[in-house]
Amino acid sequence: MKLRCLVIDDEPIARKGLEEYVADVPYLQHMGSFENAVEAASYLSKHPIDLIVLDIRMPKLSGIDFLKSLMEPPLVILATAYPDYALESYSLDVIDYLLKPIAFERFLKATQKAFDFQLLKQQGIEKRPDYFFIKVNHQFEKISYADILYIEAMQNYCIVHTPDKKLITYLTLTHMQEKLPANRFMKVHKSYIIALEKIQALDGNILVIGSGRIPISRTFKNDFMNRIMGNNLLKR
Repeated sequence: MKLRCLVIDDEPIARKGLEEYVADVPYLQHMGSFENAVEAASYLSKHPIDLIVLDIRMPKLSGIDFLKSLMEPPLVILATAYPDYALESYSLDVIDYLLKPIAFERFLKATQKAFDFQLLKQQGIEKRPDYFFIKVNHQFEKISYADILYIEAMQNYCIVHTPDKKLITYLTLTHMQEKLPANRFMKVHKSYIIALEKIQALDGNILVIGSGRIPISRTFKNDFMNRIMGNNLLKR
């Protein structure tokens, strides 16, 4: 396994040094370098990346603001000459915080942490089953994630809607959301969680999924539009 890696730094000498470090680490694959975060954001919207080595103080958009803007950021190692941002950076779940000038040994240690984290993450995904069980009446029903259209809250119960049946279980919507994979499901209303891949249309504030019409509340509308539409919206 190799981590697809980007270098983002506005200083040419620092950028070149980081590129050389990346080239010397066998489990890293250098995919590109950028002198500002705006250009990098455009690249990220079209190409999968596992790891970013990111400077903080850059023109146009700082590394911290760039990281905050990403909906699903890859692993990030911050490389900066300024120690002031360490506390804030760890609240953003960065893998490591490197102070310039960076010794290769320190860089290697940081990337090894990223590699180990990615490996564990992949192993967890591979082992995770694609189904779960819920208690319906007096028996346990097996439900595949792929069969779920949406889940509806009804007081302390949930209704799981599939193409051919509705299953009522004594669980809260919050509990269901905690157990569902976040990359496949999204809460769009206080009473609804939808399967992202089952969306057929958006009519104003109403989602069409199968025969169901699901409202999107204001609280979730912006996140939904950014996540689902994003660069997938074709318009003139």
